[in-house]
Amino acid sequence: MAPLNVLIVGTGEYTTGYVGGGASNSDKSLGVVGLVMFDLRSRGKVDWIGMVGTTGLKNVGIRQHLTNGIGKKYTGLDTTVELMPADGIARDVEAYKTAIDKLKPGDAVIIFTPDDTHFAISLYAIEHGCHIIVAKPAVKTVEEHRALVEAAERKGVLAVVELHKRFDPIYADARERIRTLGDFSYYNAYMSQPKFQLQTFKSWAGKSSDISYYLNSHHIDMLTWSQQGRAVPISVVASAASGVAASEEYGCVDSTEDTITLMVMFKNIQSGNFGTALFTSSWIAPKAEVHSQQRFFYMGHEGEIRVDQAHRGYEAADDDRGFYQNNPLFLRYQPDPLGRYAGQNTYGHISFERWVDAVLGVNSGDYSPSDFEASLPTVKSTLVVTKILEAGRKSLDQGGIKIDLEYEIPVAVVAAEVPKKKFIKTVTDTKTTVNDGHGHQKTTHVIRTVYKPTE
Repeated sequence: MAPLNVLIVGTGEYTTGYVGGGASNSDKSLGVVGLVMFDLRSRGKVDWIGMVGTTGLKNVGIRQHLTNGIGKKYTGLDTTVELMPADGIARDVEAYKTAIDKLKPGDAVIIFTPDDTHFAISLYAIEHGCHIIVAKPAVKTVEEHRALVEAAERKGVLAVVELHKRFDPIYADARERIRTLGDFSYYNAYMSQPKFQLQTFKSWAGKSSDISYYLNSHHIDMLTWSQQGRAVPISVVASAASGVAASEEYGCVDSTEDTITLMVMFKNIQSGNFGTALFTSSWIAPKAEVHSQQRFFYMGHEGEIRVDQAHRGYEAADDDRGFYQNNPLFLRYQPDPLGRYAGQNTYGHISFERWVDAVLGVNSGDYSPSDFEASLPTVKSTLVVTKILEAGRKSLDQGGIKIDLEYEIPVAVVAAEVPKKKFIKTVTDTKTTVNDGHGHQKTTHVIRTVYKPTE
């Protein structure tokens, strides 16, 4: 099987660790994407690696950073990469098109750029016949999301959203436990970034996206993934706090929210019972013992689960950083005793390697993209995440009003998700009501699935 040619679109913190002329002062000073691709090349899964940004003026610094930070740190990793646009080019916002035009169908594109650029880049790559993995959130609107699904199916490529928490062993285990706890009742999730990170984000924060799109997407996916075939979101109400990001000190645009909370109502498919979820994200947290606070509480009708992803009981302190909590389950940056990169079993790495393996399988003809709908966060299976995120943005823009969501219940999935009962039939009830005090009629279609206990 021929190794994969990989183009990385975006040369910032998550891809290279290079920010503002040097290594990022976050927990990703060596990046993630580039490091993982260099390792996959050393193991024969990847061949050519390219990176494209919007300027060639950073190329010299990026090469030096990759050589010193990765090439000299790990034994056996070749950090050779073709950087685009070429050295000395001041600015070319469409350099990604030139780079993708060099690829052939079946090659792969990784997209880590500001949220509002994801759609154009992803669609261009897909139409070129390339497989993609795009940073969360995939896109900002349901219309764009559906367009990517249609294009990927038409071109026969694998399109995936990089939602790495699905591969965190604790989150993955929690997802399966959640599915044993009966109807969904309540979920409360929080995720943060330290306010110093706004120095990195201010070029796009509040302009091209908000903190809900950027961080709430993880826990929204966690809940909707756990509720596949069981419960559906039916409405969203959003609220926000402000005053720090848009201050003179941090320099984001005036409309930038500091903290955003989404309240999402869910309906359990089989029983019709309602559930409530709260998703809160912030980028004004103080510098603390972890780079990002990440936790959730889940309550089902038959039990509850609490996860604190930031605190794994692994603590350290040194003269440079002070006290901090380690999380080598995300990405292990410390080499093994022989000096080799040793992060292959971490969820930040697995998220990309599983996608590369799947792409190689599709290219070989052994699999089709649809074979990975259940095992990877494909654009098709994550549409519900975009529905909630877009509704949250609409609610904020309209003063916090409730936004109702359209939803479809996959009857076949519902039947498969009730192993202790026998499926009999599906019944659609139609109810017409007069609402809003103006005589407007509303027709509601409720799908009921009829079961009987197995013998």
